[in-house]
Amino acid sequence: MLEKITGTFSGIVKTLSGKSTITEKNIEETVEQIKMALLEADVNLRVVRRFVNSTIEEAKGEKVLRAVDPGQQFVKIIYDKLTSMLGDQKTDLALKGPDTQSVILFLGLQGAGKTTAAHKLAARLKKEGRRPLLVACDLVRPAAVEQLVVLGQKIDVPVYKDDSAVEKADGKASPKLALQVARGGLDYAKKNGLDTIIIDTAGRLQIDGDMMEELVAVKKEMNPVETILVADSMTGQNAVDIAKSFDEQLGLSGVILTKFDSDARGGAALSLKSITQKPILFIGTGEKTEDFEVFHPDRIASRILGMGDVVSLVEKAQETVDQEAALKMQKKMQRNEFTLQDMLEQFEQVEKMGSMRQILDMMPGLAGAISEEQLGQSKEGIKHQKAIIQSMTYKERMNHLIIGPARRKRIAKGSGTSVQEVNKLIKQFEKTKLTMKKLTRNRGAQARLMNQMMGQMGGGAMGGMPDLSGMKLPGGMSLPKGFKF
Repeated sequence: MLEKITGTFSGIVKTLSGKSTITEKNIEETVEQIKMALLEADVNLRVVRRFVNSTIEEAKGEKVLRAVDPGQQFVKIIYDKLTSMLGDQKTDLALKGPDTQSVILFLGLQGAGKTTAAHKLAARLKKEGRRPLLVACDLVRPAAVEQLVVLGQKIDVPVYKDDSAVEKADGKASPKLALQVARGGLDYAKKNGLDTIIIDTAGRLQIDGDMMEELVAVKKEMNPVETILVADSMTGQNAVDIAKSFDEQLGLSGVILTKFDSDARGGAALSLKSITQKPILFIGTGEKTEDFEVFHPDRIASRILGMGDVVSLVEKAQETVDQEAALKMQKKMQRNEFTLQDMLEQFEQVEKMGSMRQILDMMPGLAGAISEEQLGQSKEGIKHQKAIIQSMTYKERMNHLIIGPARRKRIAKGSGTSVQEVNKLIKQFEKTKLTMKKLTRNRGAQARLMNQMMGQMGGGAMGGMPDLSGMKLPGGMSLPKGFKF
């Protein structure tokens, strides 16, 4: 996500971090680079000017020019300005207590991903202990009601629908019928002890009077605690203009940006808060139900600067990793009992955390450092490695020492690979096992690694991370020589 702007900003950060002195000329040249990067990212011109002027004003002060480490100070200013542009702090949903009903009204144009976002939010709230209800109030788009029903069943969340209203609406906007469905949903929630009502409303290809009339009627009747616009982040400045129009007529409380994982530029995210004064609440980062993240301005700013997002990475790991299984795995490593079966399970565990690109974006120094070609090769490499292990018998996975020439030939044939690739995997496994053994027995190395990670988490964007030059990544890919965070 945001690969284009991240590539430019991470390059700027690496250049600045190595400077022992900063001059006004350095500042002006760097700010000009930032200005061009923001404009190319489709950031609103007014926002760019404000960002540039405030950055120059603060960077030319004595705090930077006479600092012990001026490069780091300048980077800190850029990080703070980016965070402020994105909204400073995350914004939580203003939900009522569990003994009453909280209504969340979803708005947006057709194709922005309202229905999908509604079910993702319902799944998230259910996981947090809420009792959500999805209300199918989109009576215009063909099959919108059926889509919501299917998505609700997928996450085991009830969906309220009114077939008679769908039939009477016949694909046309109707404030009266939309209100009928919304009221029915509220009554259903009260009778069944459901505390959070998410109303999926009708959209259009463009804003029109009929749609607005319907939405105004529903909002006035339902009195929602949140009125959320769902917008496609890939439309850039268009998403910001749409947010302004909806806010002027309905009064938004926040925005959800969908397709954030496909947004290489970032214009919508970087302009929305400054222009509309409405916070980005969540971002859609993929097609799966769980690909739905709380929007943390500081963490996104860190990712844009190529400094990663260790906190989000840890949180994602905690959500997907079985803690008991992880403890068992740690003990196996300490006893040097790590097997190829364990290696296969680790591959599968990493896949649950998301795509390789999403994980790399969260790792300090790796966002933008790995090309799409390298990433493709890595994915293919992991695919081959999994196929090789899956072509082994259980005994072979548990004891790789019994895999002689004849077995290696059979495994290669079964996995559609070569004997050389099988040999390479086993050799890589043995190295991994040896590294794990050293790390688990060397408390000093563990402490240093933990301190470096805590420095990144506690010191914000300025923390230190280890030099991983030449480090091997999954799939046979490695970091470039001389690579440093």
